[in-house]
Amino acid sequence: MSTPDQQAQLLFPPNVQYNASRIYSIKFLSSCFAGAVAGVLGLENSLGFALFILATLLTSACLYVKCKGRPAKYIPGGWWELVNPGQENISSFILVWTLFYGIVHVYD
Repeated sequence: MSTPDQQAQLLFPPNVQYNASRIYSIKFLSSCFAGAVAGVLGLENSLGFALFILATLLTSACLYVKCKGRPAKYIPGGWWELVNPGQENISSFILVWTLFYGIVHVYD
């Protein structure tokens, strides 16, 4: 068995940077699509945020499967890095949500 320090040393920094960049892009697109869906469906208040949480968990589950059940092998934060939505993604979700809600439901 190796210690966490030894496992951290096995991560190659350029690969970690590439993986983090890809995960950021996937999470960003997921939050934007969830915001568009929430806006088009006309979800308001907690239902819209519930959709965001559901989309975040679904995206995290897909990434977990893609990592073959061992996210710590590919990113230093492990499972927490997959589940953490990030402040910029929450802001993007709200921006796209209000945009699509305004476009679709402007005359309701």
